[in-house]
Amino acid sequence: MNKSQFGMDHASNEDALVARFGLRVAAGLSDQAQNLPANVAERLSFAREQALMKARHARAAQAQAAPASVLVRSGSALSLGRGGDSPRWLKLTSLLPLLLLVLGLAVIQHSQWYEQILAAAEIDTGLLSDKLPPAAYGDPGFKEYLNDEQEE
Repeated sequence: MNKSQFGMDHASNEDALVARFGLRVAAGLSDQAQNLPANVAERLSFAREQALMKARHARAAQAQAAPASVLVRSGSALSLGRGGDSPRWLKLTSLLPLLLLVLGLAVIQHSQWYEQILAAAEIDTGLLSDKLPPAAYGDPGFKEYLNDEQEE
């Protein structure tokens, strides 16, 4: 017999012993409950009813205070959601990150477009304010002239 089987047998034996002990205690209490005076039995019954009522109220309050979270299947993904229908504003606020992302991308695109316009305007201003005649820009050696001038 290996250790895992021995451990399982030992655990099941302990469980059986605990169950037998519980049955013996319950049987002894049941026997003694029949011999109790009537006023004691009535007080115990009343206390039991009050305890059950408090437990029901506590369970009901707990169920109302925190709605149960459930796993909701949406497409091929599972998400943790709340039981029942969620309010419309909650659904709309879940779109807020997407809206902010699109707005941010639009702002980035606009700023890059504006920077390109400014760079082209600066180049145009530099070319038009230079002392070269317009025909020089069509000359094939003009690029070499610009490279030489930038190296100096």
